[in-house]
Amino acid sequence: MSKLREIQRPIVHELEAFEKKFKASMKSSVPLLDRITQYLIKRKGKQMRPMFVFFSAGICNGINESTYRGAALVELLHTASLVHDDVVDNAYERRGFFSINALWKNKIAVLVGDFLLSRGLLLSVKHQDYHLLKIVSEAVEQMSEGELLQIEKARKLDIEESIYFEVIRKKTASLIASCCACGAASSNADQGTVNKLHQFGEKIGIAFQIKDDLFDFGLDDVGKPLGNDIKEKKITLPLIYALHQVTASEKRRIINLVKNHNEDAQKVAEVIDFVRKSGGLAYATNKMLEYQQDAFRILEDFPDSEYKAGLEQLVKYTTERKK
Repeated sequence: MSKLREIQRPIVHELEAFEKKFKASMKSSVPLLDRITQYLIKRKGKQMRPMFVFFSAGICNGINESTYRGAALVELLHTASLVHDDVVDNAYERRGFFSINALWKNKIAVLVGDFLLSRGLLLSVKHQDYHLLKIVSEAVEQMSEGELLQIEKARKLDIEESIYFEVIRKKTASLIASCCACGAASSNADQGTVNKLHQFGEKIGIAFQIKDDLFDFGLDDVGKPLGNDIKEKKITLPLIYALHQVTASEKRRIINLVKNHNEDAQKVAEVIDFVRKSGGLAYATNKMLEYQQDAFRILEDFPDSEYKAGLEQLVKYTTERKK
């Protein structure tokens, strides 16, 4: 976490002010809602999304009040989507904490997600930040499409690489892209610059997801293979590549293991070993680094500053983090 704090240094005061503003944006007159939103605030993650918003505004025309609202809008809509996702996935834990649906049941969780969504919309409408609302709403649309595309394709368990990239571009990268575009737009950057930073965020989002997929082929704290994606029958880039390196019969055998033996620890370990020996991890790592370099090239168009350096460090963090 110390590495992330070092990256945050140029915007540490902005992030502290943002936390107060974000907390205020979730305030409600309903005691139950207040208890739940306070619980959500305590579970906050690494502030990656606000960091992208503030750094992107910084390398354009500077951070202002609209930037804070843009960061809050992203966080409100993203938090709403996570609350709803946990209901859809029947997930009872997120980042080591109980999910909202685990503590307060599905009906309340859905309503809380709706409340957060409406708060984000009203925040933008109240201040006439329609350009920011458009950027983030398009990202939420993409995220929903990505989830549904993944569900549709997962039934066959034989996904092409192009489909995988389309899924993660929509499902993961669209949100980080919207953070960067929001930051630029909040500082009144021209549309070309907004588009450029949107592309930058998309590259980072894709690299971030590939890194997550690579983690799944590592080992847990006691040295056992992770394989959570395999257990959930998710076909990711390392496995997609590996499946294209073997005969049709071997491919069918591995897909059968994922489809019908995904809860057998020994079979999951066998799939992980297959991916490693087939070069899947090396291939995915190279792809991730390609997207990293694409992001660096986009930043070359911006003048040097502490904000640009911060974004460059965030790019490195997404591909070099240990978890």
